[in-house]
Formats: sequence, structure tokens, C-alpha cells
Amino acid sequence: MEVEMKIRGLMMDPVTNMPIVVLKDINGNTILPIWVGIYEANAIALEIEKVATPRPMTHDLIKQVLMGLETGVRKVVVNELRDDTFYAVIWLEKGGELISVDSRPSDALALALRLDCPIYVDDSVLKSSKSAATVADKVNNEELRRWLENLGDEDLGRYKM
Repeated sequence: MEVEMKIRGLMMDPVTNMPIVVLKDINGNTILPIWVGIYEANAIALEIEKVATPRPMTHDLIKQVLMGLETGVRKVVVNELRDDTFYAVIWLEKGGELISVDSRPSDALALALRLDCPIYVDDSVLKSSKSAATVADKVNNEELRRWLENLGDEDLGRYKM
């Protein structure tokens, strides 16, 4: 089963100083933090803030290529968590045919923002992300989850949605 989510915000992890994309269930309080690279976070932030760049960024180029080929993006799905790495699939539609494309979640999310298509997370990913922590990490993960759940709009700074 897939759970529809929205990007709740983009922020820096206070411990590792790495960017985190925070996804939130549209019908509940389930959150999923996904750590991404600096460049990927920048691509997402540019679209969240609707910043125009002088030349097309990679995700803008992909959007233009898809539009030129009359291919739509039906949805993106974060479909797997394996060895602390998230995986995603971009579902393309061309002439009534569905095509799945393997993707990093950060690229799938950046493209979903540009094309205004739905974002889903497989239920198994949500379950395994909750239970993936070792006993030593469990306290830190639960503290981080509580901290993320209690964030207000002002805590997300200029990247709030």
C-alpha cells in the first residue's frame, strides 16, 4: 500500500549538518525524514522557493524533455529502504503506457515538485524506517522523530511549505 505524502519542509540536521527533506502524510501525522546531499537539497529548495535560474537546472531540463516527448509523470514513489538507503521510482505515462524509472528519492522529489505530481511512500518503507534503528540508535531516532513532529512553521525557516 502506498501513502500519499507532501514535502513538509527542508532543513538541516542539527547533528550531522546534512539537509533533510521532511515528508508528511497528507491524512495524518506520519513523517519521514530523508537525508539528501547538498546539491539535491538545493534543487528542491530552488523549486520550493520558486527561484528562477538563468539556465535550466537538471530537473528543469528533465521536465522540458518529458513535456517535449508528451510524457507525463503519474507519480513518484519512495518504494524501498535497504541498508539505510532510500530508493524511489518515477512512474511515467506515455500514450497510455506506464513506465517505471529507478531514481534517487531526492531526484524524484525535485521532479515531482516541478511537475506538481503526487508523492507516495510505500507502507513497508514507513514501517521499516521506524524499526530499522538499532537499540543504540533508537533513542536518537525517537528523539529526532519527536523533534520533527513538533516543528512549527517558524522552525522550518524560509523553506516552509
